[in-house]
Amino acid sequence: MDTFTFSVPQNIIFGKGSLAKLPECAKKLSAKKAFILTGPHLAKTAHCANVISGLQEAGIETAVFSDIEGNPSTDTVAKAAAAYKDFGGDTIIAFGGGSPMDVAKAVAVVVTYGGEVADYEGFKVPGPVTPMIAIPTTAGTGSEVTAFSVITDHSRNYKLTVCSYDIIPKYAILDPALLSATPAGIAAACGIDAFIHAEESYISKAASPFTEMMSEKAMELIGGNIRAFVADRTNEEAAAAMLQGSLYAGIAFSWARLGDVHAMSHPVSAYFNVAHGVANGILLPVIADYNALADMGKYRKIAGYISPSHEAPAGFVPSMLGDEIRKLNHDIGIPATLSDVGVTREHFDAMADDTMKSGNIAVNPRTTTKEDILRLYEQAM
Repeated sequence: MDTFTFSVPQNIIFGKGSLAKLPECAKKLSAKKAFILTGPHLAKTAHCANVISGLQEAGIETAVFSDIEGNPSTDTVAKAAAAYKDFGGDTIIAFGGGSPMDVAKAVAVVVTYGGEVADYEGFKVPGPVTPMIAIPTTAGTGSEVTAFSVITDHSRNYKLTVCSYDIIPKYAILDPALLSATPAGIAAACGIDAFIHAEESYISKAASPFTEMMSEKAMELIGGNIRAFVADRTNEEAAAAMLQGSLYAGIAFSWARLGDVHAMSHPVSAYFNVAHGVANGILLPVIADYNALADMGKYRKIAGYISPSHEAPAGFVPSMLGDEIRKLNHDIGIPATLSDVGVTREHFDAMADDTMKSGNIAVNPRTTTKEDILRLYEQAM
């Protein structure tokens, strides 16, 4: 019997209308000055206005920082940290998708311990950080429950990762109603990213019975609802299923890690500014083909989760999973190749070097070398 360890060290509130619980959660953290990190478009929405008014009506002062790009940079973290200090905040509210949450976690570390976010790359966070509340507005990253913050360092075209269970937000508030205004393209990219979190953590060498349980439920929810959700983001049942699936996938990969897809996609985003979920979606079928050799029976289940019929095709063999994923990508509008999103070959060698630095390579089910990575990038073109 394998040994394994896990914990779920936070408070999770799920359900339509749960955004109204924010002031109560903030008060439990003794918040007096809440610093809200969100995106430029979300900052103009009624939902963000509700976040601000709810806190202010509870006697909590607020400030908003919304200058956050799709692949947030070290410069953005520095600007947000400076704004937090100028405001004199004591609590951070991350409202949005993965980008505001990644910035929130990085800011929490920097304002607690000083320096720059790059100083904490890897497992270097000394201990507890400024308390955070995370409110996802996309069903994708699962960042509200993960121990990672991914930030782009443009000085070296590299996505650095800060890792610590101390940066998991104290509260996660998941309200499916917040997903209704998500554009179809973002819903697809975030949704496939969430599915990949579940799929990679499921087949990871570091998977345990706990993470496999979370991964399987996540794949069931996401695979069974992603097409309907992309088609109609006001479909409340599909939205709730996607948000739950993203949550469970985030918990799973916080403990089981990911694999070659994420290791390879970060350089794609760093060098070519491709949206994270899109890069992942393009790479997934290629990596599924590569990992088929190492399948120990899980591929059949994965195929069933993403099939409209909810079962693997007749005569299924592991080499068929890649094509099933390609069908899903086509249905929800994920581009087929890296070339389709502007990726060119001149940086492949440096991208492969950066890929091999990722800890996810070590838990990918099939052993991977730099030469393998170069070949996989080429196949994805």
